[in-house]
Amino acid sequence: MDAAADPAALSVSDAARRIADGTLTPTALLEACLQRIAATEETVRAWASLDEAGARAIARERTEEARADRRRGPLHGIPVAIKDIFHVAGMTTTCGAAPAFHSTPTADAASVARLRAAGAVVLGKAHTTEFAYFEPGPTRNPWNPAHTPGGSSSGSAAAVGARMVPLALGTQTVGSVLRPAAYCGVVGFKGTYDLIPTDGVVPLAWSLDHVGIFARRVADVALAADVLAARPLGVPAPRPPRLALVPELLERATPEVASLIRATADRFASAGATVREVALPASFAGVHAAGRAVLEVEAAGYHEELYRAHAAHYRPRTRELIAGGLTRPAVAYARAQRARHAFRRDVTPLLAEHDALLSPTAPAPAPEGLAATGDPWFCAPWSFAGVPAISLPIGVSSLGLPHAIQLVAAAGHDAKILAVAAWCERVVGFEGSPSR
Repeated sequence: MDAAADPAALSVSDAARRIADGTLTPTALLEACLQRIAATEETVRAWASLDEAGARAIARERTEEARADRRRGPLHGIPVAIKDIFHVAGMTTTCGAAPAFHSTPTADAASVARLRAAGAVVLGKAHTTEFAYFEPGPTRNPWNPAHTPGGSSSGSAAAVGARMVPLALGTQTVGSVLRPAAYCGVVGFKGTYDLIPTDGVVPLAWSLDHVGIFARRVADVALAADVLAARPLGVPAPRPPRLALVPELLERATPEVASLIRATADRFASAGATVREVALPASFAGVHAAGRAVLEVEAAGYHEELYRAHAAHYRPRTRELIAGGLTRPAVAYARAQRARHAFRRDVTPLLAEHDALLSPTAPAPAPEGLAATGDPWFCAPWSFAGVPAISLPIGVSSLGLPHAIQLVAAAGHDAKILAVAAWCERVVGFEGSPSR
C-alpha cells in the first residue's frame, strides 16, 4: 500500500505529523481505516467489536480541535485497537470467553484512559484467546489466513499487520505480544514489568502480566510508550549497540531461522555494532517451569470463584490451567517465585553489560493451522524476568511469512532497548506488508 495514496498505510508518527500540519484530518484517517477493515476483516477477523459511530463522533471532535490548534497530545486523532481483556467504558469485555464471563465496564483501563487523554480514537476491541491464554480466537494471519496470527493478542497484532489501524494495545504474560507481532510482521514491545499500569485489565497472572504495544515502526511504539508509561522514557538517539548472542538459544530454532539470526548479527556488526557470544546463567534451565507454576497458581487465584460457578463454560486448555493451579501446593508456588527471581538476578549483569540480547522471537515463522497459537519459548524467560523486550520484522520467509528478531535489555532500560531497536530497524530496512 502507498501511504501517500492511502492514509491507512501511514505509521503513527507520520499520521500524527500530518494531522499536526493540517494535511490530514482525524476524520479522513479514521475513514481510511474503516475502508481497510471493510476490505479485509472478513478474511482476517481481527475485531471482537467495532464502535464505528462512537469513533466517528470522536474523530470529528478531534478534527475540529486540530483545526483550532488544540491538539490533546501526541496521539491526537490516531485510531487504536484495544485487546478485549482491557476495560473500555461502555464496551463489552468478553475476554474471548463464553457470555457467562462478559461484562460492560463503566470506566476505562488506566492505559486506555491515557491513550484517550493523548487524543487517540478508540475504534474497538480486538480478539484475544480465551482469557489471554492458549485457546485461539477466530483471527487469522493477515499474510496468509491459513496460518495462525499468534496469541494471545491475536486481533491486535493482525489489525496492525493488515493496516486496519496503526496502533494497538495487547498484553504479554508469556509471549502474547512479541510472538504475534513476529508472526504478523509488525513491531511489538513490552516494557519492564509495571512500566505501563495493568489497572482495568483482566489478569492472567498478576506478577507476570505486561501491557504491550503494536505498531509498524519503532518510533511509533516509542511515541505510544511515552504516553502510556508510568514515567517519561526519554529515548536517546540511536547508535551502534553492544549486542549479546546466545548460541544455545539458536539450537531451539529451525535451521533457516538460526542461519538468519547469525546473518543478521553479521549485518549489524558490519554496520558498526559489537556482537559478542555469551552464555546464559545456570538458573535459565529452570525458568520456564517456574514461570508456568506461577502462571497456573495466579490464574487459579483470579478465576477460583468463577471456575466453581461456571467450570463447564471454560474451554479445555483454560480449564486445565485453572484446575492445575488450584491443586498446586503453596510451597511449590513460593519455590517457583524464588526461581524466577533468581534468574532475573543472575541474568541482570549479562544484560547490563550489553545494550541488548539478540535472539529469534519465535523458532519459526507463523505455523500453519488455527488450532494453536505457536511456540512462546523464546519470549517466556523475559516475561518471567520482567525485563523489556521488543520484536522487529526483518524479512520474509520462503513461504511468504514474516521473520523477526527479539531484542532484550536489563530491567528499567526501556529507553535503551527502544533506541537499540530503532538502530536495528534502520539497518534492516524492512518495508514488507501483506499483499491482501
